[in-house]
Amino acid sequence: MPCEGPVHLRRASPGDAAGVADVHVQGWQRAHEDLVPRDYLACVSAKVHEASWRDELDVGASDREPWVALVDDRVVGFASAGLSRDDDAGPETGEVYLVYVHPDCWGRGIGGNLLGHALRDLRKHGFERATFWVVGGNEKARAFAEANGWRLDGAERDEDCGGTKVRQLRYSHALRS
Repeated sequence: MPCEGPVHLRRASPGDAAGVADVHVQGWQRAHEDLVPRDYLACVSAKVHEASWRDELDVGASDREPWVALVDDRVVGFASAGLSRDDDAGPETGEVYLVYVHPDCWGRGIGGNLLGHALRDLRKHGFERATFWVVGGNEKARAFAEANGWRLDGAERDEDCGGTKVRQLRYSHALRS
């Protein structure tokens, strides 16, 4: 997938489901290919389907839909955020669920722009703090988070996919100054 030309950001729609699913799989696999067991890569990839993204995009409120980045009307990245799913989070805590960019488009600032839109959404909805989970060994994702003002908060968890567990680290970001 070539990634040349202007990038346009907008809210995702059900018609973007195939592109979002493709970016999710391609980005996730490339980012984690040397960091997690092959069984885990295959399990996560198998869970990401166009149909599940279409279902999610069909039911979401328009101001809560993920953001997508497009080049020539092709989805090349996306970011989604909302209420934190962490057991220790209060109602003031939001979460950035996912930020992925197709590997052919890495290094163009697309991920940072998508993340910025997700954080503005969280602020707009009254969240005071946000969290973001990263695979522990993913130094690029950790550097991305830290360059964008995120800090480790000490929480860790094991993510299980098909019996294979991978350690994740939680980052936090204040949304109000």
